[in-house]
Amino acid sequence: MTAAAGGGLLVVGDVVTDVVARHRGPLAAGTDTAASIRRLPGGAGANVACWAAYEGCGDVRLLGRVGADSSDWHERELLAHGVRPLLVVDRSAPTGTVVCLVDTGASAERTFLTDSGASLRAQPGDWSDTLLDGVARLHLSGYLLFSEPSRALVAVALAAAHARGVPVSLDPASAGFLTALGAGRFLGLVEGVDVLLPSRDEACLLTGMPDAADAAAELSRHVPLVIVKQGAEGALVARSGAVCARLPAVPASPRDSTGAGDAFTGAFLAALVAGASPEEAVAQGCRAGAAAVERVGGRPPRAGFDA
Repeated sequence: MTAAAGGGLLVVGDVVTDVVARHRGPLAAGTDTAASIRRLPGGAGANVACWAAYEGCGDVRLLGRVGADSSDWHERELLAHGVRPLLVVDRSAPTGTVVCLVDTGASAERTFLTDSGASLRAQPGDWSDTLLDGVARLHLSGYLLFSEPSRALVAVALAAAHARGVPVSLDPASAGFLTALGAGRFLGLVEGVDVLLPSRDEACLLTGMPDAADAAAELSRHVPLVIVKQGAEGALVARSGAVCARLPAVPASPRDSTGAGDAFTGAFLAALVAGASPEEAVAQGCRAGAAAVERVGGRPPRAGFDA
């Protein structure tokens, strides 16, 4: 499954504005809860692209849809992270917004309130086969599967990638949205994907199995290579109906787990593009995930800013 070294990475996915509210302990219903609040660029697809560039992929492109309200800001932020933005500006919907409620306790666990806005209005008309020129791998954000227009975009992109022999990866993105979509429908929509990168919760939800290793093995009967991200428990690699590797997590002191899975995916893909084996790429993903949870927000550091 290792791609030939070199070439670009094209990510197709969501670009959103994150409002990150960090609080300690339970929210106080009906009154105030003290919090530290920041507005940051985010979106699973955009975060993956930024982490891939940060991890050394020299040609990272991002196709996504944003509203006119913040398109310039998001383009500047992507460029600053070394990503070539291919943003479609939607004149009828604002950029998606996600409110991230982060408990600053030991787990740094987060809860999302999501208004997908323009991001789920992505459609086949946003695609051109020339987007794959010079591309070694295509990555799709699973958020694209949660609306009819963006599902149609996924189908067009998959067909174009297959025609050119470009391997495709997909991250399911959200256990909550997966529940509404349904496991059977999801697996039908990702037929033809080469690499699936679910979280432990997503893998168990998709298979109905409580054990992550069993779930990884089962999913690898549908997708050739399955990488299950397990946070502090590392990651699993499965092929042909069996788990073939277990990679440990890198110790970290969590501040905010927002985007940790995106960091893993971005670093994993950067490594594959560079010619690494899947196991080597997973190890790089684990390192990036650990770095991500020690930062606030879903993006990597950039030159001239505090890490």
